[in-house]
Amino acid sequence: MYNQGAVEGAANKESGSRVFVYEVMGLRQSEETDQTNYPIRKSGSVFIRVPYNRMNQEMRRITRLGGKIVSIQPITALQLVNGKVELASADITVSTEVKAEVNAKDEEHGKATPVNNASEAKGFAKTPAKEKKGSTMTQAKAKKDAHADVPVNIYRPNAPFIGKCISNETLVKEGGIGIVQHLKFDLSAGNLRYLEGQSIGIIPPGVDKNGKPEKLRLYSIASTRHGDNLDDKTISLCVRQLEYKHPETGETVYGVCSSYLTKIKPGDDVKITGPVGKEMLLPEDPEANVIMLATGTGIAPMRTYLWRMFKDAERKANPEYQFKGFSWLLFGVPTSPNILYKEELEAMQEKYPQNFRLTYAISREQNNSAGGRMYIQDRVAEHADELWQLIKNAKTHTYICGLRGMEDGIDAALTTAAAKEGVVWSDYQKDLKKAHRWHVETY
Repeated sequence: MYNQGAVEGAANKESGSRVFVYEVMGLRQSEETDQTNYPIRKSGSVFIRVPYNRMNQEMRRITRLGGKIVSIQPITALQLVNGKVELASADITVSTEVKAEVNAKDEEHGKATPVNNASEAKGFAKTPAKEKKGSTMTQAKAKKDAHADVPVNIYRPNAPFIGKCISNETLVKEGGIGIVQHLKFDLSAGNLRYLEGQSIGIIPPGVDKNGKPEKLRLYSIASTRHGDNLDDKTISLCVRQLEYKHPETGETVYGVCSSYLTKIKPGDDVKITGPVGKEMLLPEDPEANVIMLATGTGIAPMRTYLWRMFKDAERKANPEYQFKGFSWLLFGVPTSPNILYKEELEAMQEKYPQNFRLTYAISREQNNSAGGRMYIQDRVAEHADELWQLIKNAKTHTYICGLRGMEDGIDAALTTAAAKEGVVWSDYQKDLKKAHRWHVETY
């Protein structure tokens, strides 16, 4: 998701001028910013406000950046943000905190993606109609058209939902690397609902170095639409504390929001926005095949899929969705103690061996064929022929979540496998994306 893209500044027309909102998907970084390796999610939508006199110019710019305009909506040039009136333009900026956070090492699997308050989560998308009160185990049920009734931006940065932390549990076992927590929040006081594969925004308390309120960060949801308690009243996250050495001073730097969340205590309030995202939604077909490629906290959306597929209580709660297909999770971590949700994953594999295959890539304990560290892209290369045969099945969906660095290796492995049959992988992958069977959320 192009989360860092902030829509800020002033339109060069008076307040009465016409301004439009472009909803854009597939937007990449510019050639200049490509070189800086900012951790930008590449899935989902970005909303760009454009003055009337710049509409054609902005359309051409979006096309150059590989984006596709999926909707254009007129709005007034004045926009209320956190109680203040500001003017909008089509300019996109990157927050300074994002620039700092890219210095984290690549072993820091799955760090969150920061965004500016003026970005997509500001909520230009229409808010879905409220559901009838009193219903349980039915929230946000997807219809046959999985994108037709997806809840988006029910809560926005200028009016976030105030939830409460229920629990904060450690996921990394003794001897592991870093701090990763499973957080559960109470939603019973509001109307926040979501689907598997979506994300929410978290606004940490306090102000930034410029004295402005902290910006929200997006985190992939780690619970099904019914929550870990299966009562439609909770939402869970899987959060790693960001930690890295400052490139100039050598000082250890900790992520603002990730530190806040990993240290939050039961009973504490938390500001939540969203949900957002349609890129990572699970297909409604219970006979679909699902390939999942994850690193670190990229396991979060995969956990939601697997719970929906295989948890007994979830299956009971969703009689219309009884998974009969095949799912394969390839999960990359640095050490065995870093295998998040290990007991859950292995219990599912044991109970449903015909429907679920689990493969680990443990970089500091296993070696690839060349004798180097075993990363997830190496494991994909090892099973490339099997994966390629599965991907060719029209019922197969592939999901990738975690560090963006794994994508090139995955593409290289599948390029080799496809070439054995005279198929150009890059062309085939484009067809998969058009068919909504190739889903990526990396950072």
